[in-house]
Amino acid sequence: MKKFIGLVGTNSDQSTNRTLLEFMEKHFADKAQIELVEIKDIPLFNKPENKQVPKEVQIIADKIDAADGVVISTPEYDHSVPASLMNALAWLSYGIVPLLDKPVMITGASYGTLGSSRAQVHLRQILDAPELKARIMPSSEFLLGHSLQAFDEEGNLVDQEKLEKLEKLFEDFMIFVEITGQLKSAYQADKKEVENFSWENI
Repeated sequence: MKKFIGLVGTNSDQSTNRTLLEFMEKHFADKAQIELVEIKDIPLFNKPENKQVPKEVQIIADKIDAADGVVISTPEYDHSVPASLMNALAWLSYGIVPLLDKPVMITGASYGTLGSSRAQVHLRQILDAPELKARIMPSSEFLLGHSLQAFDEEGNLVDQEKLEKLEKLFEDFMIFVEITGQLKSAYQADKKEVENFSWENI
């Protein structure tokens, strides 16, 4: 069975993005093991002089490295991802490469109508950066708008059309993980390139 990390893309204690990932963990339990990972305890990125990432970050990096893929659920703040998620990704690309060639599925929930559409575009740009080089599932968006009304008391997604869309996307992600698993020819070269990458040397 595939093992995925469900990265909660916010430091908020109350978030429908966490609820969405918890639902996916339960709903897809017969297809994959999804372990939710929080980013709220990660310290502010500060480029330490010893170039060592904090232990909280290394634990997350090790989990991602051991997983078959990552599902990131992001809210939308000011047309972009939250500062806490950008902070986490900055650490996860600082001398470590857990997301290199890692299959990533992006989801998002928001209180408004658009369901984090702009934030998802922003997140794709970040994950495609030369320091990260994740493999983002193409042509896929799961946008959960009006998310405060999207779940019942047991945390189940109530809109059957949204549920069917999520199921189809997750099925595609499983296939995407299999395909990207075969695209490893340039991994070592990419890893060396990412590990040695520095904007200061350009």
